Order: sequence, then structure tokens, then C-alpha cells
Amino acid sequence: MTPSRPYLLRALNEWILDNNMTPYLVVDAGVQGVEVPQDFVTDGQIVLNICPTAVVGLSIDNESVEFSARFGGVPMQVYVPFVAIMAIYAKENGQGMVFGSEPGAPDPEKPTESKKEKASKPSLKVVK
Repeated sequence: MTPSRPYLLRALNEWILDNNMTPYLVVDAGVQGVEVPQDFVTDGQIVLNICPTAVVGLSIDNESVEFSARFGGVPMQVYVPFVAIMAIYAKENGQGMVFGSEPGAPDPEKPTESKKEKASKPSLKVVK
């Protein structure tokens, strides 16, 4: 069967937008093929706002998410293969989905010693 991630991502994006909220993607910026502004990558990840007012030409096909956006005023074409997408959630309430259970998909990160030592940051919660 084809991977379910593209279908789920499209559906969740639509659901978030239908509820007048802002869809954010969590991306593993270290995955081969990811094209994102490296200045905005933190701990190997980047959070991307994919709201229609923030991006131009959003395309979510079965292989990747692509769009144009401005980062610090500089326009950039963003390309994210699906294997690099870790989660989608609504900025306003954190509801969404964490990915990582499909073959070829990275597992959600497990804390390491160095990450435990860092100050805690806001995190996603799994909503069933």
C-alpha cells in the first residue's frame, strides 16, 4: 500500500484551516533532500507555518510538501519530503498528529542525555 502520511497530512491541514487555526509542520531538517532555511533550524528541527496567508503555492503531493515563503524577509522555496515530516498541529491549541510509525519514517525522537540537560521547551501532545 502507499504511505498514509500524505493523506493524513492533507486531511489534518484542511481540518486545522476549517477551524480557523494555523497549521504548523515539525520537520526533521537533517533528512536528505530537505530544503529549509538553516538559520531557523533548532536542535535539528524546524517548525513551518503552512497557513495560506504565510506561504505561496503550497503543494502537498504524495512525495513532499513544497511552497515559497519569506524567512527574515528573504524569499525561499521550501521542499520537505514526507519522510522528514514529524508532526502537524494547530498553533493555537496544539491539536494535531505526530508521525513516525510508517516504514521509512523516522521514529519520534527519544530524549537523550544532552537533551534532558537542556531547559524544557513547549512540546506537542498526542491527541486521540
